[in-house]
Amino acid sequence: MSSNWVEVCAAEEIDEEEVVRFDHEGRTFAVYRSPDDEYFATDGLCTHEQIHLADGLVMGDIIECPKHNGRFNYKTGQARGAPVCVNLRTYPVKVEAGSVFIGLS
Repeated sequence: MSSNWVEVCAAEEIDEEEVVRFDHEGRTFAVYRSPDDEYFATDGLCTHEQIHLADGLVMGDIIECPKHNGRFNYKTGQARGAPVCVNLRTYPVKVEAGSVFIGLS
């Protein structure tokens, strides 16, 4: 299965421990920059009530949903705290020439 790489933004536009929303072809994604300067991407909507995760709080490798404080590990997509129990889908990320790309299949 090959990935279709889509440019999200300049790498410098995402601060450490931050998340940005990225909309592409009717889908919403969340792109994160970890405290150790790595980039990750997940589905952009909480699996509990479809709230935009980009409005949430990033702490270490956790994204907290702004509505009911459900938590996910954004590196793995794993649901980490009630009320969320369905994992997020994750996507490959690469940084090339100062831009962040996510791989969509």
